[in-house]
Parts: sequence; structure tokens; C-alpha cells
Amino acid sequence: MTPQLAVADASALTFPPGFVWGAATASFQIEGAVHDHGRTPSIWDTFCREPGAVVNKDDGDVACDHVHRYREDVALMADLNLDAYRFSIAWPRVRPDGGAANPAGLDFYSRLVDSLLERGITPWPTLYHWDLPQALEDRGGWASRDTAARFAEYAVSVQEALGDRIGTWTTFNEPWCSAFLGYAGGQHAPGRQEPAAAVAAVHHLLLAHGLASEALRAGDPAAQVGITLNFTVADPADPGRPEDVDAARRIDAVHNRVFLDPVLHGRYHPDTVAAFASRGLELPVQDGDLETIGTGVDFIGVNYYHGDAFSTLAPEHPFQGADVERPTSSPMVGAEDVHAVPRGLPRTAMDWEVQPDGLRRLLERLHTEYTGPAGVVLYITENGAAFDDEVAADGSIEDLERTRYVEDHVRAVHAAIQAGADVRGYFAWSLLDNFEWAYGYAKRFGIVRVDFDTLERTPKLSALRYAEIARTGRVANGGSVPG
Repeated sequence: MTPQLAVADASALTFPPGFVWGAATASFQIEGAVHDHGRTPSIWDTFCREPGAVVNKDDGDVACDHVHRYREDVALMADLNLDAYRFSIAWPRVRPDGGAANPAGLDFYSRLVDSLLERGITPWPTLYHWDLPQALEDRGGWASRDTAARFAEYAVSVQEALGDRIGTWTTFNEPWCSAFLGYAGGQHAPGRQEPAAAVAAVHHLLLAHGLASEALRAGDPAAQVGITLNFTVADPADPGRPEDVDAARRIDAVHNRVFLDPVLHGRYHPDTVAAFASRGLELPVQDGDLETIGTGVDFIGVNYYHGDAFSTLAPEHPFQGADVERPTSSPMVGAEDVHAVPRGLPRTAMDWEVQPDGLRRLLERLHTEYTGPAGVVLYITENGAAFDDEVAADGSIEDLERTRYVEDHVRAVHAAIQAGADVRGYFAWSLLDNFEWAYGYAKRFGIVRVDFDTLERTPKLSALRYAEIARTGRVANGGSVPG
């Protein structure tokens, strides 16, 4: 018997016809087979071997072994009633070292796409989820303008191989993480702690998005092209304290507006420019760049896990990050003096606060200020939570906290749609437990458990409940979403 969560109202909330239900993964986090198909090292292969950079010295060499088990995983997706599968393509597998296209690497993704289509699942590829070829990092990485041009070439190679079966493309996943965690804070690969390089990376990632978008549409005028951004909802810890109000404004500038405004408004927001200028830094904009970046998107992917309250006063009990030995810095260039302040909300195993209503507020804001006026639609491309799962004697995983998290956030999406936000789909993060970056295999986000010794997959309660939502397009109405 499937365990049940108590709900305040047994009536169901119904989503619009055609709403897309999916799940998401990323290449380095699940694929493994790092030496197969001519793949060469990425910055994450290198970073995993940096002393103290990743918990338990974990790496992605095997991960979930998805390269060899993709048919099993696609069958699992079909069992979960998924409409679409959001996956990323490994640049080092497709154009090793950033060089010529590699037919063997492309063939893996061709077989994956065919397998998905055979099961009636729409392939939803992301071209970049952080695994830059190490050879390009050696030539400057995202701090170098040349990398943007190389990315556009890579995008063309993928479209030429798969474009006959794929019509929707996401250029980047969370460029904020690539720029600021990778080049300013050092928490992510390539592990640099150079604020000037991070600001340059911001612009070159956006330029790469624009160049690739133009190239994809040239190859297929009907292509749907978008970008996925990770957002916070920045609230002042004390709305009556001007310093906290200003702190939230600055975080919004260097976390949300830094990518939103160039993509949808064709300019950098003055608050973003001012934040960088406070550190003596300037975005390396050249003539025509902003026109290329603002070439237009068909959708914005929204990655949301939690909101935050911010203050210039350090909290007595700060949130905990990955327990790594390697020293890191603040990634918040221009807002290094700002602190996230706990609000007494429930927390996940990542020490992130659970705030479903923040997702509703975010979607309504995006629709009002950005996507609605531009005629651009929204998809939730990542939403999920890590908890410490317990496996029962019969092998089942009754992950009540994750199940509640997913259902509450799905209800928040429904509330945003009811308020007028044009949201077209929801992708759960993640399909599988996987390599969680600097946390290694210590944190589990999957709705499907992976035993990393045997690689056996076991759907958790959250997967079973999500499968029912995907099948019916309905979620039980639990009443108001807790804020």
C-alpha cells in the first residue's frame, strides 16, 4: 500500500491541457563513461582531483553510469508517465577539447533521443550544464571572449546531428553558477577566485547564448530556443532596516537581474553595473554584443529551490555549505558584505529553507516585469530537494519530506498560473540521485534512488506520487501554500 500524506482538502487542482510534466538531469552528474566515445576531460574532471574540492574526494567517473544504462532509464521515465526529459549534452563528448565534432560522442545522444521518442517522451536538451572542455579553460575559459565563439560552433554540431528530431533547445543552465561559483567563489569548477574573471564570464556566457541562439535559428527557423536561470527571491531580513532593504536589492541585482535584463531587456540593469563598479570592475561589452544577447528567447527556464532573507548583519547561526577543505570566497561580486539570514523555516539536507510560496511570487514577478511583456513563456526546469532518505527493509523509500516538497511547489505553480503567469511545464529535479557537484554523492535529490554500489534504481514515494500528477495533470489541493 502506498503511504499517503495528509491533505487539508481532497479536491484536486487541475493544470491546463498540454502542460508538460518532466524530470531533469545533467551530463556530468549521471553519465559516467568519462573516457568513452572519445570524450576528453572537462573542468569538472579536473576539479574533482583538486585536493579538498569535493566531499569524500568523489568524482563523476562512473556516476549513475547512464551512458551504459540509458535504455533502462528511459523505460523508467515511461513508467513515471513523463512527457519530457530534460538532459544536458556533454561538450567534451561532442567536441573533445573544444575541437572538431566527434561522431562517436554525437551517436550516443542520437541513440538516447531515439529511445526517448520511441517511448513518446519529448527530448529537452540543454547544451551547457557546466562541463566546459578543460582545453578551453586552459585557454582562458569563460573569462575569454573566444569561448563564446567556440560554444556557437558546438551548438551547430549538436543541431546538425539531432535537429531533425529536436525542436526545443536550452542554451545554458544556470550561468550564474558558472560565472560566480566557478570564477569568483571557487566553490565550483574551475575553482578560480578572481572577481574580474567572473564579471568577464558573465558577459561571455551571455554572448555565447546569443550567438548560439542565432545559429540554432539559422539552422531551423522554427526552433524554440531558451535559457535556464537560477533564481532566488530576495527579501530584506528586516524590512524596517534600510541596510537590509538595500542588501536585498543588491542581491537581486547580482543574482537575478544580472542575466534577466540583458536577455529580455537588451541591457544590463543599472544596479548590476553599480554593484560591479563598486569593486572597480566593468563588463567587457563590445559594439553589437547587447543586440546579440537580446536576440530573443521563446522561453525562460526557471530553476527554484528556495528564497532567502538578506542582511548586512551576520547571523548567529549561518547556513552551512559543502564540508570541503579547499578555501573558497564569496561569489557575490559587489555584495560580499550581504548575508543570508535564517527565518526559522524547515530546511532540506542542503540546509536550504523550504519556501514554496517564494516560487509563486517569483513566477508572478517574472511574468509581470519580464516575460509577459515580451511574450515569452515560462517553464519550471528544476525544482526539488535533498533529504536523507531511509531505505525500508522491503527496499522501499518513503521520502515523505521530498514528496511534500514537490506537491507544495506544484501547488505554488498552479497558484501562479491562476494569477496569470504563463507557465507551460514543470521538471522535477532530479530524476536520479547523482553526483551533486562539490557535495559529491553525499546529497540525494533524486525521486529515484540510486544505490551507488550496485547502481540499482528504485523509485521513491516522491516518484510514485509525481507519476500520478504527471498521469492526471492534477495535484491534491492541500489548501494554502505555506510561506
